[in-house]
Amino acid sequence: MKSNNNAVLYSRVSTEKNTQETSLARQEEELQRYAEKMGYQVLATFQDQKSGYEVDRDGLLEMMDYIKGNDIQALFVQDETRLGRGHARMAVLHLLQKDEIKIFSLNDAGPLTFNEMDTMLLEILAIVEEYQRKIHNAKIRRGMRRAVQNGYKPELNLKDRGNHDGRERLDVPIEEIVSLRQKGLTFQEITTTLRGLGFEVSKATVHRRFQEYTEGLEG
Repeated sequence: MKSNNNAVLYSRVSTEKNTQETSLARQEEELQRYAEKMGYQVLATFQDQKSGYEVDRDGLLEMMDYIKGNDIQALFVQDETRLGRGHARMAVLHLLQKDEIKIFSLNDAGPLTFNEMDTMLLEILAIVEEYQRKIHNAKIRRGMRRAVQNGYKPELNLKDRGNHDGRERLDVPIEEIVSLRQKGLTFQEITTTLRGLGFEVSKATVHRRFQEYTEGLEG
């Protein structure tokens, strides 16, 4: 059974000066007490000594990975600026919102509340991301339709490759790339088609593998 009260702590100071380490320790101590008072079990703590305008923060990135890989319901911070400032702050809030993480602010003495502008921006980000996903899926379907119209038969070409969890599809299938290329598809269309079939490949990888294949024939 999953727990409903697992949490992580995140603390941040803006510089790497030794004097700031005391502030980090104090933040973590206060957050630990606050989380326990709110009835949460702290499974991990993360911290950074870096500007809030930066998203390339080791502690922040490790925390986001940890949240995705574990049964976490809440995040405790001193205040919302600890998560970031400016655009970085909105990006982090958006990702946490997607993961349905409840954010508690020590300074607010409760769940983090968003002002009207923040709420509007987060709603816009969610809508844009949804349509980006729809466009991506539409490209995959379009590439697949064109491939099939040109005689491509995935049920035959992917014979004995049907491991549904994708573990047998990690290698880029050169025979599929060559087949689709011969049917007149562009490298971008080949890439979207293969992604639709479960192969996580980039256009650059598809192009490189095709070049390697043709160079091998010439050699």
